[in-house]
Amino acid sequence: MTEPAAAVLARFSEQALGLPLPVGIRLWDGSTAGPQDGPAFVLHNREALRRLLWRPGELGLARAWVAGDLEVDGDLYELLKRISTLLWEREESGGRTAALRGALSVLTTPGSLRTVSRALGLAGVGLPPEPPAEEVVRRRGPAHSMRRDKAAISHHYDVGNDFYALVLGPSLVYSCAYWQGDPSVGSDNTLEQAQEAKLDLVCRKLALRKGQRLLDVGCGWGSMALHAAGRYGVQVVGVTISDEQAALARERVAAAGLEHLVEIRVQDYRQIDDSPFDAISSIGMAEHVGGKRYREYADILHQLLKPGGRLLNHQISRRPVRDEGKYRMDPFIDRYVFPDGELAPIGSTVSLLEEAGFEVRDVESLREHYALTLREWVANLEAHWDEAVKLTSPGRARVWRLYMAASAVGFETNTMGVNQVLAVRTGGDGRSGMPLRRDFLGASTWT
Repeated sequence: MTEPAAAVLARFSEQALGLPLPVGIRLWDGSTAGPQDGPAFVLHNREALRRLLWRPGELGLARAWVAGDLEVDGDLYELLKRISTLLWEREESGGRTAALRGALSVLTTPGSLRTVSRALGLAGVGLPPEPPAEEVVRRRGPAHSMRRDKAAISHHYDVGNDFYALVLGPSLVYSCAYWQGDPSVGSDNTLEQAQEAKLDLVCRKLALRKGQRLLDVGCGWGSMALHAAGRYGVQVVGVTISDEQAALARERVAAAGLEHLVEIRVQDYRQIDDSPFDAISSIGMAEHVGGKRYREYADILHQLLKPGGRLLNHQISRRPVRDEGKYRMDPFIDRYVFPDGELAPIGSTVSLLEEAGFEVRDVESLREHYALTLREWVANLEAHWDEAVKLTSPGRARVWRLYMAASAVGFETNTMGVNQVLAVRTGGDGRSGMPLRRDFLGASTWT
């Protein structure tokens, strides 16, 4: 009697991993294997298996998912939590070397060789499938040069403002919101209310006052600029290197009647030459800077501020690894979501800001806030799925669903964090202009 295809694949996977399958699998022939009481991978065709065999691990799974050859039956978040130890955490503890040893061990016994042969037979003969069109394959120029950064930003942000409006909601804020309540049970406020609370938190930390000049680095669709100008009366220069973001941001500024206070530029932060500024906000932008460029980024922002000026740097972080020199961005994120993006431990970020001359005065973790925010974005995408696919492509919509859900799990399990770092450029006499107590965050100045 012929063994079911799913059973063959399950045994092959378990021998290679050295662990039992944490999730179920269902193949195109209807056969199933693995746990039946939770989520399962559904492989629709042999192409999915070929992708996994030619590129085992995260990238093979991602390519099969984006191409539509593989789907998830059941709770996507639960599945991602169950496989996280096989992908990200496994690479942390033993690196790809451990995974390679497991794969090679499959070839050590006659029984294992038969399993390999059967698994290859299931996949069928053929060359590696072409990566989905949404994958970034070729990159031109040195990493984090202005030209290459602009191409990377365009890949992520220039996919249609209407698409982002579906996902982010009316606030059009693409960074974590600031929620009230217990993160284990959710929050009473809406996404829009929580995003407005985050923007106001940034303004209060910067102690913005009417007549001051604010630089918003990586201004997105202008939400921070609109809030700071509309609520606090400051003059705002917002810079982005996304043409589509800038176009919509300008439309929103005009609709709000704030053109006399807000200027939106398509400009790299390295090109700004009209300092000084009283304050700088950098919200969800520094992840694009790159480790080798981060000190330059910090130096430039320090130079752009007046003495006594404040910087609010809102940035995603990661857990430290044993050998920081070997850190690489997850291949799925690097090739499909944020090309050339890099995350750093919060300690490294604080140190580099201090090295540039800043005095770091406050660090606040918003890790649980981002998990809640991402789940809201995923819900928005799923609720408007057909429209999102029409606005972009089926593959692009699948990329965003996977990356946001996986990121939510990363924040929930503390493999990623996000922090607001408040720093000040002290005067020559060492004065910071900061109050003695942290209650400067007090109540909002607007109602």
